[in-house]
Amino acid sequence: MAAGEPRMDDLLTRPATPGERQEMSELGLLDPDGLPRPLPLGAPVERGRPGAVARRPISNPAVLNEAHRYYPIPASFSRGLRVDLRTGASFLWISGTASVDEHGKSLHVGDFRAQCWRTYRNITELLRSEGASWQDVVRTTCYLRDIERDYKDFNEIRTHFLASQNLDPLPASTGIQARLCREDLLVEIEAIAIVEREAGGP
Repeated sequence: MAAGEPRMDDLLTRPATPGERQEMSELGLLDPDGLPRPLPLGAPVERGRPGAVARRPISNPAVLNEAHRYYPIPASFSRGLRVDLRTGASFLWISGTASVDEHGKSLHVGDFRAQCWRTYRNITELLRSEGASWQDVVRTTCYLRDIERDYKDFNEIRTHFLASQNLDPLPASTGIQARLCREDLLVEIEAIAIVEREAGGP
């Protein structure tokens, strides 16, 4: 192994338990000596088998950082994923998005309403980066840390925002109470949009 090449242990915050080591071994993540294999960070990415559905990440670093750039431990997900179907349509899957800025910092701590607006702004910009808008959104899933306390404000802001987008029909949606990834985040929204690719497009 080359000096400085990252190992699985570099991402783990504590030593692996015996059970973890057993399962990691079965997954091929340990070498014959039982040590974590080097991680392929920075290596060329395998894009899937021939004939697989085309997909690529969605991002807009001007307003929202990449999750894998969180420090000190990266988060292993894309902000969104574009999936191009052979029918000519593309699905845009927007990950759970919250009031986070381009540096990965939580914004408007303690201000539920402001967090809602920033969340809608972040999703709007992720959609825009793919030439899409809220007119293309077919479903949202909305996670509130305290749904009893905040749902009235949430629904008021959602109704105002979606009305501003002149949507008819409105997207399907589900509201869920959930613990979010950070204590200071009060709302998180994920979205699914469908767009048609332009003729001759990728």
